[in-house]
Amino acid sequence: MNLNAADKKLLLTQARASIEAHLNGTSVPAVKDPGPILCERRGAFVSLHRKGRLRGCIGHLEAVKPLLQTVREMAAAAAFHDPRFRPLQKGELLDLEIEISVLSPMRLIKSTDEIEVGKHGLYVVQGFCRGLLLPQVATQYNWDRLAFLEQTCCKAGLPPDAWKETSTQIYIFTADIFGDHPPASGGCSQEPKSP
Repeated sequence: MNLNAADKKLLLTQARASIEAHLNGTSVPAVKDPGPILCERRGAFVSLHRKGRLRGCIGHLEAVKPLLQTVREMAAAAAFHDPRFRPLQKGELLDLEIEISVLSPMRLIKSTDEIEVGKHGLYVVQGFCRGLLLPQVATQYNWDRLAFLEQTCCKAGLPPDAWKETSTQIYIFTADIFGDHPPASGGCSQEPKSP
């Protein structure tokens, strides 16, 4: 997917509009002709930050809805339904920073040598345990491949070395990451809303 500057600006504007509409009890105005790229079904995460700190993050891994719709829904979900935070208040909107990660399709790997830290995000699955870390998280914490694998396993509620087990599936993906602020927090490390 090749998002241009106008596509990214529109997605950021729509993410903020979705949050504002929720706060005001209104609906988000329709976008006339968003273009074919924003109508493609894509997975995406929306991360919210305030003063350099994570304030909410929720996303869809799978490409279940058009990208524009996914971003709108995930922005509102991150603001008001991330269980780690209380719902966003109107007074927080002014200094709210939005970061969007548009995901590539997931790819099951055969060898951990395929993982490129800084390029790939990880999604670990073992039975009902699932954990995801976006590509920017490993970069923020200066993790090597082993630390990234271990932390993703921990995110899934598994032992750090669970990635070595044959019952563990490891998926990689890339993300087009952009925001309305300089990168600061490393994105989100939440489990996906929809595995």
